[in-house]
Amino acid sequence: MLIWVLRIVIIIGFPLLGAMLVPLYNNPYYGMLAGLMCALLAIAIETGARKIASGRLVGLVASLVYALLLAGLVSLPIYNLAPEAHFIRIAIFVIAFYVGITLGYSKPEWFHPSNLVSLFIEKSERRGYKILDTSVIIDGRIADICETGFIEGTLIVPRFVLRELQFIADSSDTLKRNRGRRGIDILQRMQKKSEVPINIIEMDYADVKEVDIKLIELARELGAKIITNDYNLNKIAQLRGIIVLNINELASALRPVVLPGEIMKVFIIKEGKEANQGVAYLDDGTMVVIDNAKKYIGKNLDITVTSVLQTTMGKMIFGKYEGD
Repeated sequence: MLIWVLRIVIIIGFPLLGAMLVPLYNNPYYGMLAGLMCALLAIAIETGARKIASGRLVGLVASLVYALLLAGLVSLPIYNLAPEAHFIRIAIFVIAFYVGITLGYSKPEWFHPSNLVSLFIEKSERRGYKILDTSVIIDGRIADICETGFIEGTLIVPRFVLRELQFIADSSDTLKRNRGRRGIDILQRMQKKSEVPINIIEMDYADVKEVDIKLIELARELGAKIITNDYNLNKIAQLRGIIVLNINELASALRPVVLPGEIMKVFIIKEGKEANQGVAYLDDGTMVVIDNAKKYIGKNLDITVTSVLQTTMGKMIFGKYEGD
């Protein structure tokens, strides 16, 4: 409502000011027409700016300011030159305006104030921002990793991620509701116990609906990395040049390496699909299928590894029990 009131004031006020202050050719109607055109141009710019993402808009405005300041500095020596110098000065400002708009819109990250300030800061003093997405918060392993001290810098939790967590926690589906509440509990635990600082920021992108795209835009604006275990977000972010830290890839890298012929101790949990097979799991969730182990369910066995199979879901280890 306030926006419309301001627009009406501008549409009425600009023509009146044009008629009183700038009566072109001694005719107030020309001044009113010029004022009306200025009002419509201002409203068009304001409406177009609303459709631009906030990160791009900041870079756009910053690049335009830098370009006009540079044009002012360049045109200063021309001030006292020949009469045709006025045309040159105007041309410099027009060129600066055009270059500032085009570069600022296509490459907003070049002109963002935070990026320019970072040029004068030593790399050791820069804060390594890492943005948490909803899936990695609900997963919970990030809390354990932070408590070990392997994560450095500052963890960022956007307000729109918190809203998504709250939406999941309020779901009518029991499973979703439990997952959402678990995510909120994990965040509270990290804020209390983790030595890594956690900042909740209000930055949002009203014109973007997908949370994944919002995370990518925020990471680009802050020069941050994204911590996730979401496969799709991982791929999209990498395509857009954002560094992604994937918890699942970290877990895969830390799984113990076993070779055929090695002896390992496992606890048989259930029977396998094939006859006389038993199934065990390592601490990291790796499945171990053991021949001749069906009757030893509920017991610890020393088995011999026969082969290791790498699948898209992780590793599977096959072994056999050779008897007492």
